[in-house]
Amino acid sequence: MTKLLEVKNLQTQFNTQAGTVQAVRGLDLYVDAGEFVGIVGESGSGKSVTMLSVMGLLAENGTVSSGEILFEGKDISPVPYARRKALKEYEEMMRHIRSKRISMIFQDPMTYLNPVLRVDTQLTEALKLHLGLTNKQARSRAIELMQMVGIPSPEERLRQYPFEFSGGMRQRIIIAIALSCNPSLIIADEPTTALDLTIQAQILDLLVSLQKKLETSIILITHDLGVVASSCSRVMIMYGGKMVEHGTTYEVFHHAKHPYTTGLLNSINNPDEDEAKKLVPIPGSPPDLLKPPAGCPFVDRCKKALRICKTTPPPRFNFSPSHFADCWLYYQPEQTAVKEA
Repeated sequence: MTKLLEVKNLQTQFNTQAGTVQAVRGLDLYVDAGEFVGIVGESGSGKSVTMLSVMGLLAENGTVSSGEILFEGKDISPVPYARRKALKEYEEMMRHIRSKRISMIFQDPMTYLNPVLRVDTQLTEALKLHLGLTNKQARSRAIELMQMVGIPSPEERLRQYPFEFSGGMRQRIIIAIALSCNPSLIIADEPTTALDLTIQAQILDLLVSLQKKLETSIILITHDLGVVASSCSRVMIMYGGKMVEHGTTYEVFHHAKHPYTTGLLNSINNPDEDEAKKLVPIPGSPPDLLKPPAGCPFVDRCKKALRICKTTPPPRFNFSPSHFADCWLYYQPEQTAVKEA
């Protein structure tokens, strides 16, 4: 079966005055049709940059230097277009894919909603552009979308401006825009970060229910493991521009293998435990991706680091068909690594 999205050996970098930031370094991931998967990691780990690379929305100084991005079996990476000096052709292709086939929900709705345009204008724009709907048809679809995401009195509220909505309602509008053209894949980039806890739960429940109802694939980018536990079937743990662990939600939460994953789990409270445990923060800071470590990106913060961790990238070890981690702790001379990281 063809995977809906498959990223192979993605490398994304940013040219800055200080040098080249190697934001994503040889990343592999995949998403099947109808899946709800999570990408977890602290700020600067490369989560959002990975998805902006997929969407072709990198800043001007950002470049996908190598790798494949296969969506519905077609390579949509800018790399082959850059080689042919055909980036205008690439941009034209991505304009047809964005919103229609892949949509993105951003974490701060006020940043991505135009404050001087009414909600109906912003909701109907993609419907007219990608689906060719008339004004009447687009308005009818916009009302349907607002009802779908739980906005009351949609006929009246369509004529309002973003500042007339609460933060949670603005995020629902962003979700409605993302759903407007029935995309196969929705990328949700920390969609609950700017909201209070009650509204966060409502937005997450909304995403889960919509994913089940519409059978749309969702990639949830977050630093909150609790959000992942209640929604995702698979989890990808990123650190220092690399994926360091991958598995089902159960495998990662109950049988974590990478020290970084263990550190994340130890730094959050588990409401299912009878007694509150002492939270243990991860010491130190993420690596400087201007000069990333030669070996494991987590080496300077890892209490179990070996000498080889400083000099050589760790191999990848499988613990089940779906569970792997890149860590030297599992190396044995007679054991063959599945893949060199």
